[in-house]
Amino acid sequence: MDTLNLWLATGFGVGFMPLAPGTWGSLWGLALAWWLGKQNPGRQAAAIAALALLAVPVCHRASMQFFIGDDAGGIVLDEIIALPLALLGLRLCPGPPARRWPWQVVAFGLFRGFDAFKPPPVGWAEALPGGLGIVADDLAAAGLAGLCLAALLVLCRRLRLGAA
Repeated sequence: MDTLNLWLATGFGVGFMPLAPGTWGSLWGLALAWWLGKQNPGRQAAAIAALALLAVPVCHRASMQFFIGDDAGGIVLDEIIALPLALLGLRLCPGPPARRWPWQVVAFGLFRGFDAFKPPPVGWAEALPGGLGIVADDLAAAGLAGLCLAALLVLCRRLRLGAA
């Protein structure tokens, strides 16, 4: 079970990438977002919440057994399950999904930036104990990214810019 837990926590080994494992893990999050994107926003949010609840003990156990209790960069399950939250705002982008990909790049960049620099409330969430803090800071980063994305989409729509 410990090996399975480690593989889940590291995104099936993506967390062992030598450079930017969180960014690589977030790419798995794009795949998850694509899969969840076929559902309505309520079901997407429920699935993200359920996955987050499952991720807390997985990340906690991995951090205690393999990473000395830290939110080590190798634990990427938190990025994987959080990124789809940042993309919920894409529902505000009208038109076919092909027009949404630039906004996915924006959301991805915002999420990675908020996760890396930890502005409040992201930094506050990271201070929570164990697996809860490991997962909560990424959910906070994704929430901020999603809010920023939604605001940008609304602004662009009002200004009649680009794909928004």
